[in-house]
Amino acid sequence: MIFDFDSEEYVSILNFKGGEGHFDAKMHDDGKCKIILGKVEPGCTSGLHTHERNAEVIYVISGAIALTYDDEEEICLSGQCHYCPEGHAHAMRNLSDSEPAIMFCVVPEHHLG
Repeated sequence: MIFDFDSEEYVSILNFKGGEGHFDAKMHDDGKCKIILGKVEPGCTSGLHTHERNAEVIYVISGAIALTYDDEEEICLSGQCHYCPEGHAHAMRNLSDSEPAIMFCVVPEHHLG
């Protein structure tokens, strides 16, 4: 199955997980896995949330994001990957004042059926 993200428009999600601003996404969700090309504009964040029944992998394509992972802060730069396993919490924010952070995210659901 091929997803052509270049031919899709971003959908803006306001206050994603209780965060500030918006998270822009090109998302495919079949109920078993979410595959997302995401964009976080300067000044935007996601809220802190726990992955109770899934995990998330975030690969930063461009820019840099700060992640609160459990009780620690991590910086994830272009070319790096953040992993939030099931049972852990994270939140993110764009570190730039002028450029969006672009990321590729995969959220597989662990508890189906």
